[in-house]
Amino acid sequence: MSGRSGASDAQRTRTGEAELDRVRTYTLTLGRTSARMVLSLDTVLEAGSGRPGPGQPQECRDIVAWCREHRRSVAELAGLLGRPVFAVKILISDLLHVGALTLPLSSPYTTSGDSAEQSHSTQLLAAVAVGLRRKFPDAVSHLRAG
Repeated sequence: MSGRSGASDAQRTRTGEAELDRVRTYTLTLGRTSARMVLSLDTVLEAGSGRPGPGQPQECRDIVAWCREHRRSVAELAGLLGRPVFAVKILISDLLHVGALTLPLSSPYTTSGDSAEQSHSTQLLAAVAVGLRRKFPDAVSHLRAG
């Protein structure tokens, strides 16, 4: 009978830890369930000139510190924090809002070079095209021959 009691105690401990994780995630996001902006798992971020505010959790300072080391993706940051992706996206959008993080316009993991200018304009045009398609999904595309 004591064996059953021990298993029950272990199960209650795991259930309590899972409940604490849910509560912790809720407090991290201040109850929010979606980010201010659309971020995909492969969105690459780098540290900006701003700083996390005094009321932001330690996880925000960790995210900025990791992005100062080198550019990181949303998925990588979620893995490093050990938090659900949706919660990390909310923290990242808060950091983008205050300028502590930025979205680089160059290729995600390159630094510089002669081809960087070409990469900037191609990536920027592609990002604008994707944004316009999202904003105006019913728009008709008219292709013209040069």
